Amino acid sequence: MIKRRSWKRCKMAKTYVEVLSGASSFLEANGKEGYAIEYLFLARKNWDKTQWLINMRNDILPDDEAMIEKDIESLMKNIPPQYLLGYEYFFEHRLKVTEDTLIPRPETEELVALCLSMTESKRKKVVDIGTGTGAIAISLKLARPDWQVTALDISQEALRVAKENAENLHAKINFKRSDVLSSMIEKQDIIISNPPYISQNEWALMDESVRTYEPKLALFAENDGLAIYQKIAAESRDLLQPAGMIFLEIGFQQGRAVQEIFQKSFPEKNVRVHQDLSGNDRMVVIS
Repeated sequence: MIKRRSWKRCKMAKTYVEVLSGASSFLEANGKEGYAIEYLFLARKNWDKTQWLINMRNDILPDDEAMIEKDIESLMKNIPPQYLLGYEYFFEHRLKVTEDTLIPRPETEELVALCLSMTESKRKKVVDIGTGTGAIAISLKLARPDWQVTALDISQEALRVAKENAENLHAKINFKRSDVLSSMIEKQDIIISNPPYISQNEWALMDESVRTYEPKLALFAENDGLAIYQKIAAESRDLLQPAGMIFLEIGFQQGRAVQEIFQKSFPEKNVRVHQDLSGNDRMVVIS
């Protein structure tokens, strides 16, 4: 009852900026991220910053106020804004997201950018393990049209979403259902993956929206989050070309452990940990 009364007081404001400011304060007072309501509203209205500045002090339309109230109810249930919208942008590509797929994140964009910066555009065979929405595979294919890209996932539901995204963005990709690399036969020039790497011990530390709505299959791994890296290291040994490269996203505390796993499997190669823009260990490259 307290939460409902607080929001009704906020609703007495009549301009867009007043209503959204009140909605944001209400969410923050209840332990939620206040920016989410403005993000949702601008996306639903398809307003850019200029359109927002033009309209922000206008009286809010009743339908828009009702839309904001409905979204607040969803945000109070910890539903991620991207699932409410049904999409997220990744590498400037709009991708469909559902509760069968992990929401693409900026750190993974850094993995794609690193891969592109360290490789040539000439024809290569590339495989993306655990493709989810297809974010990595699609972004690589659109940036490197001559690459032959295969995208793998153990989830048939995720593959359906990834295929739809690839079709919408005109990215020609070969999709396969696969547990890590089990379905692959041909040797690859590049293996890339943002695999499940969260330990079950970290469950209590995770955001409630992630725990409740994002697919557990895409988040958690056994052996303190290292199990999938161990499988990739073992299975890629016979599938990577002699001059091939592996690009991996990792948890910020996993750099040394993942480095040791792959150095053991590839003693002849250089295994290096790379940091993200925040200065945290976030990627491992085997070259």
